[in-house]
Amino acid sequence: MARLFGTDGVRGLANADLSPELATAISAAAAGVLAEHARAGGRRSAAQAERRPVAVVGRDPRASGEMLEAAVTAGLSAAGADVLRVGVLPTPGVAHLTDALDADLGVMISASHNPMPDNGIKLFAAGGHKLPDALEDEIEAHVREAGAHRPPSRPPAGAAARPTGRGIGRVRDVPDAVDRYTAHLATATPTPLAGLHVVVDCAHGAASIAAPSAYAAAGARVTALHAEPDGWNINDGVGSTHMDALARAVVAEGADLGIAHDGDADRCLAVDAAGEVVDGDQILAVLALDLLARGELADATLVVTVMSNLGLHLAMADAGVALRTTAVGDRYVLEELRAGGFSLGGEQSGHVVLPAHATTGDGLLTALRLMACIAQSGRPLADLAAVMTRLPQVLVNVPVADKAAVGASPEVADAVAAAEAELGGKGRVLLRPSGTEQLVRVMVEAPTQRVAGEVADRLAGLVSTVR
Repeated sequence: MARLFGTDGVRGLANADLSPELATAISAAAAGVLAEHARAGGRRSAAQAERRPVAVVGRDPRASGEMLEAAVTAGLSAAGADVLRVGVLPTPGVAHLTDALDADLGVMISASHNPMPDNGIKLFAAGGHKLPDALEDEIEAHVREAGAHRPPSRPPAGAAARPTGRGIGRVRDVPDAVDRYTAHLATATPTPLAGLHVVVDCAHGAASIAAPSAYAAAGARVTALHAEPDGWNINDGVGSTHMDALARAVVAEGADLGIAHDGDADRCLAVDAAGEVVDGDQILAVLALDLLARGELADATLVVTVMSNLGLHLAMADAGVALRTTAVGDRYVLEELRAGGFSLGGEQSGHVVLPAHATTGDGLLTALRLMACIAQSGRPLADLAAVMTRLPQVLVNVPVADKAAVGASPEVADAVAAAEAELGGKGRVLLRPSGTEQLVRVMVEAPTQRVAGEVADRLAGLVSTVR
């Protein structure tokens, strides 16, 4: 049976793969497992020890989030946890409030950059930290043992009795959740941005209120784009996965830069004044050199994933910055950051983590820090981003019937080895199964775009035939 949790929580087609019953089961299991681990590890504060578990619940604006919020809230309160509903809020806002409100866990209902019919559940432990694989596996085991569709009146044999009466969790709203989050961002990025004009693409998602508010509060002149969510239009040809409209708007407005977020705003990509895309690797390069100059880049080390462009590796080597490489997924970047005490890490896709100010990737925090670099240096974004030269890179998402079969195929392994020999050390090949979709990602870097494209297309064609 496939693992319930993927690279970033549980994700699937809402009301089909991700049903209300499953959402209820996941949240109830998470409440019990995380509260027990907090007690056993002595991680509950004195205030927490005297009360029942508390959970922060937020969501992005997609229509199915209303249904799943109700299911998650029911599961948590049925497990005896009190629920603080923060409404539509970026994922990093939920992580922040999980810590700031001294909660035992946080739940974000979002499928991030996925299209509207999908939705997902992301979990945070006390302190706002993402869960390691072992905790996810324990929660999943509880979900499978209980059965997502089992009638409430018939708990599995040996299961603890559900609370009744005064033991049932209570639910209340946190009406100032957005204000609390943006106030935190202002504290984390005090540099005034007066004089900067930014166009922000909110993807009709969770950033639609928070991002324009936070950037304007920092002093920037803000033009908001795609900031009118209706429940169905999230990520629909807009946001960090569709940046053409943002690039056109930046040029038309004569703005200094554009910022693109995804549906839950844990990502940040940018475009410069000429409308050229500045990806996550380039943003990491700019922020790393800024922190290095300030003496704030711990151990002169940057944490990245295997998907980062070779150009970033070369630029950081020239600057005397060491790189630590992890598997794809900001959770793995976070684990390495925490284990090594490092101060910056992220992904080419725009997940950037600054542990001094956030426990997870925060697109709004990233954008504010990037704009601060522009304001402080007086240099345009294009000039700052030129610190690294991107090696031509082609990424092909190949729909497949069985991701595991591709990984086990000797024919695919031989083809990859032959492609790497063909590139002769001047490029690289990476095949990676998606953690959230039935896809295999074929990535090729080469000295020229033509060569990268030819190799990627050849490998993608082979991958698509594996059964």
